[in-house]
Amino acid sequence: MTWLVTGGAGYIGLHVVRALRAGGQDAVVLDDLSSGRAELVDVPLVRGSVHDADLLRATMRDHDVRGVIHLAAKKQVGESVERPLYYYRENVSGLMTLLEVMGECGVDVLVFSSSAAVYGMPDVEFVTEETPTTPLSPYGETKLVGEWLTRDAAVASGVRYALLRYFNVAGAAVPELSDTGVANLIPMVFQRLSAGQRPLLFGDDYPTPDGSCVRDFIHVADLAEAHVAALTHLTGGGGNLLLNVGRGEGSSVREVLDVVGSVTGLPTDPEVRPRRAGDPARVVASNTAIRSALGWEARHDLRDMVTSAWAGWQKNAPGNGAA
Repeated sequence: MTWLVTGGAGYIGLHVVRALRAGGQDAVVLDDLSSGRAELVDVPLVRGSVHDADLLRATMRDHDVRGVIHLAAKKQVGESVERPLYYYRENVSGLMTLLEVMGECGVDVLVFSSSAAVYGMPDVEFVTEETPTTPLSPYGETKLVGEWLTRDAAVASGVRYALLRYFNVAGAAVPELSDTGVANLIPMVFQRLSAGQRPLLFGDDYPTPDGSCVRDFIHVADLAEAHVAALTHLTGGGGNLLLNVGRGEGSSVREVLDVVGSVTGLPTDPEVRPRRAGDPARVVASNTAIRSALGWEARHDLRDMVTSAWAGWQKNAPGNGAA
């Protein structure tokens, strides 16, 4: 029996496959390679889209798929504002097709990649799974709709599911698997430093201890292990899950810059810019539910994330031998 990982050639997907294999599980990856890296996939790779129902059917049957980890999605908040129809088609319609084919093929376990973006701007110290969901972007909306679709499909078909709301993912298990994009804070800082520029700080007057935004950063290897824990729970007869995946610890942007400076030896005094619209002051997960349900807890701290991300940046960043 095999786990189908959609989007398994991407940054998070590669780590999930690695964690599955470390746990003795077989996997097959389906990825359109629009952003994935085929050369790093060390399990069977099917190139294609979750919109292709025939390909999904063939993949599930040919590889004796027992369940799906659905990571394939578009995830850039700004782009989702500019191209909302594209995001709904990719993130919502793709999931609809996947759920339909799962039902046809008798595949009844799904782990769905959701996001803390579903919460919008929560005015709470710690975000729990009961915190109201008021997403601020089409991206966040598509993730929330994806949760609704999964729940409704479960009522109709009996699919068992885990909805995992990721917080801010960073780091790398090994340098080869590092994040090669520059859409998240840490690689954005690396990009500026590599170009001899000061990192940017958007807003220094938030109601936080140092005036900068506070976020919950989670190491990608810990996140991958949370997927395996969720699968183990579901296949062991456990109930459906809706869980935050974070450390339950906030780090401000200035604190991240300080750690980056310590790791790289480079000056990280930022260039302060005005606040960006829609940036909440603080978004930090409560991790009580996931510890209770899965016995899972993050093992890596912020320094681990920055250190591993920097090693990956030096190896994989454009101009440094990246593919």
